[in-house]
Amino acid sequence: MVSSSPDELFPIVDEDGKQISLAPRSVCHDGKSKLLHPVVHLHLFNENGELYLQKRAMAKDLLPGYWDTSVGGHVSPGEKVEDALSREAMEELGLRKIEFRFNRKYIWESTRERELVYTFKGSTPERPIPNKDEIEEGRYWSINEIRSKLHKGVFTPNFEHEFEFLSQEF
Repeated sequence: MVSSSPDELFPIVDEDGKQISLAPRSVCHDGKSKLLHPVVHLHLFNENGELYLQKRAMAKDLLPGYWDTSVGGHVSPGEKVEDALSREAMEELGLRKIEFRFNRKYIWESTRERELVYTFKGSTPERPIPNKDEIEEGRYWSINEIRSKLHKGVFTPNFEHEFEFLSQEF
């Protein structure tokens, strides 16, 4: 079951990713505390070099209706980053078989939160099946199609930031 309760506890980490405390989701996303908490993002590519993107469900508390990374979610207290990525891929897209590799980590700060983002690139032989509680829809996009829609209010600001460094690898 996907948990998005305001009382859900997130690990609070230092800039190296070491857990230093816990705080509820509501505090981490309140726009005031800016407590650094870890998240995972997966950029899922198919054999044609297209990137799977998800359109965030309208019920999401942050950026509903925007297109975003293939998979994204919070790391639970005590959970390894790679395990969080596998769990989120299963929860959001029903994926059991993913090959992925670590890309980079960075700190992302928005008006509502501050995240330590671990990014991965990967592929799967499975067809993604979006969890409608999490995702409005999803599909593979060509790199040129993504480029044509950048900075037009289609994508999350965080995805656009990540696409900049992903683009350097094409």
